[in-house]
Amino acid sequence: MLTTHSPRRPGTRLTVLFAAAVTTAVLSAGTVAETLNIYSARQEALIKPLLDRFSDETGVEVNLVTGSGDALITRLTTEGRNSPADVLLTSDAGRLYRARQAGVLQPVSSDVLTAAIPANLRSPDNLWYGLSVRARVLIIAPDRVNTDELQDYEDLADPQWKGRICVRSSGNIYNQSLVAGMLAQQDSAQTQAWLDGFVRNFARPPQGGDRDQIKAVAAGQCDVALVNSYYLGAMLQSDNDEERQAAEQVELLWPNQSNRGAHINISGAGVTRASEQPDLARQLIEFLVREDSQRWYAETNNEYPVRDGVPHSRLLQAWGDFKADALDVSELGRLNAQAVMAMDRANWK
Repeated sequence: MLTTHSPRRPGTRLTVLFAAAVTTAVLSAGTVAETLNIYSARQEALIKPLLDRFSDETGVEVNLVTGSGDALITRLTTEGRNSPADVLLTSDAGRLYRARQAGVLQPVSSDVLTAAIPANLRSPDNLWYGLSVRARVLIIAPDRVNTDELQDYEDLADPQWKGRICVRSSGNIYNQSLVAGMLAQQDSAQTQAWLDGFVRNFARPPQGGDRDQIKAVAAGQCDVALVNSYYLGAMLQSDNDEERQAAEQVELLWPNQSNRGAHINISGAGVTRASEQPDLARQLIEFLVREDSQRWYAETNNEYPVRDGVPHSRLLQAWGDFKADALDVSELGRLNAQAVMAMDRANWK
């Protein structure tokens, strides 16, 4: 559901408090309050603490509007030049590509961002920049899976895994991007053949989110699941005993380590086309790739820093180093439509 509020442009004397209350901000005489309005597809808990730090350091008020990535892009398109948003924060390169295609972002050049973020994790035309890295990994039941027989995503199409795989629906952007990544590196016939075999091996109709796939492996409903790694991290650190115990019964397996590497994706940000203060918006994005901010992503969200040399959290270190696919993540968006059609042909619901 899209959570909406009423952000205001810089110079306002109102601060939007996102408990749905609006209070009057008392400003000292002769001052003007700088304000940034953020449309975010990330849950508030996964980004607001960093935005609060930015406000504390700069004095810039940050108004946050949260919602699904696609809904926010639609909102930006509908609002057009009248949109109050300055920055779009979202997850998955596929959605950032959609924002680019919708024309709701403006290019912002930054030596800071170019130096900090690898070229394959940012838009070649400076429309968006990766902020954190997430990997789509295999979750296995260690007592029921022989890892000598499961090393790559491609192995999941083998008949030996029939009735043993859990995964969420084909409508999920993370799965679409995984398939798009395959299409970028092999011909469509190979990818289609893999999809056909993979779908035949499902233990149950696709359902639920990534946490549900992990729980299903722990409960013995399947032996292998495809998930983003940070979901496992969140469950291991959960206050919910059931979630934590389920996560402790499974193991993470890094796929394709002897060839192209594990599929990765990003969360990222871009400055909206409607923003009248792109320099201030750029400063916020630069703040989010600062080393201390990147450490926060690792320690709080269990995501991997987008910039090199940032220490990983203890949990990420425990999972070990892994080889990541070096594919330009822009390809995940460019090939999304082809991926969805291939998944439909394989009857991946």
